[in-house]
Amino acid sequence: MTDRRLFTRKLDLARGTVDMSHGSGGKAMAQLVRELFAAAFANPLLDQDNDQAAFDPPAGRMVVTTDGFVVSPLFFPGGDIGSLAVHGTVNDVAMAGAVPLYLTAGFILEEGFPLADLKRLVDSMAGAAREAGVSIVTGDTKVVERGKGDGVFITTTGIGVVPPGVAPSGDRARPGDAILVSGTMGDHGVAIMSTRENLSFETDIRSDSAALHGLVAGMVAAVPDVHVLRDPTRGGLATTLNEIAHQSGVGMLLREADIPLKAEVAAACELLGLDPLYVANEGKLIAICAAEDAERLLAAMRAHPLGAESAVVGKVVEDTHRFVQMETRFGGKRIVDWLSGEQLPRIC
Repeated sequence: MTDRRLFTRKLDLARGTVDMSHGSGGKAMAQLVRELFAAAFANPLLDQDNDQAAFDPPAGRMVVTTDGFVVSPLFFPGGDIGSLAVHGTVNDVAMAGAVPLYLTAGFILEEGFPLADLKRLVDSMAGAAREAGVSIVTGDTKVVERGKGDGVFITTTGIGVVPPGVAPSGDRARPGDAILVSGTMGDHGVAIMSTRENLSFETDIRSDSAALHGLVAGMVAAVPDVHVLRDPTRGGLATTLNEIAHQSGVGMLLREADIPLKAEVAAACELLGLDPLYVANEGKLIAICAAEDAERLLAAMRAHPLGAESAVVGKVVEDTHRFVQMETRFGGKRIVDWLSGEQLPRIC
């Protein structure tokens, strides 16, 4: 442990800013780590104060994922980059049917960033981790010169364990399978864009950012052989289904009328010239299962608060071209292709 006597004054979290000394490896960096990060993320593994976390792996198949977060703005309705980093990483682990256990976190800080805002983000991240039941067990902090960053970037790694008999994967979709979603599409992306463009609506549009492992646990308890789980983040529902179709060598047929979509999100997308099928989500998932399991899986999803608006939105079909198609509200069909280019930059 670093000797507390090294520090004669506390960090000025109300008026202070990040400076280059906070990334120097010296006293200022040690003080920032101790008074801000270690204080917020405290747990037995982190409190060992080592450059790594050592733990005994639990029984079962291990899952590991890594992610980076560069969202702009850093604070948005329904969350911020701190809570988003936890939710996004936990969800990537959960899409393997796994129970998330540990997170690591790396922070790239820009010189001049207010310490008060940094504390707000760190506290938010710590709260999201506690709520998700995971520990942030090790991490790193770097500082870049003013103008060479954008306030804060966060990188994470997540570790979890998969229960026996559970093995969802993007290559397991089969013709005849049902396609389900856990709720309304596009909420996160529209919340970000609305904030950027200073748009106001009669109803507040908030990000759906949330940790989904509790929902997934109920789903795999009801249907252990769920074929595919995936969270439709960048590129939204459309791009994610195209990814799965190519992994599995199948086609998809969606029903537009059955896809949950908030009226205010639809209105914002029309105003911004966006297709809601391509807009990011951070608290929703796609599930694909055998047709005979669909009603049981749907009931399990709707029994959880984060799945109350779940719906069956289509089916997997045979298609050597691996196309995703949609039956429109007007009775026709259209191709739902891959996202071309970047519809919503800096969304997560």
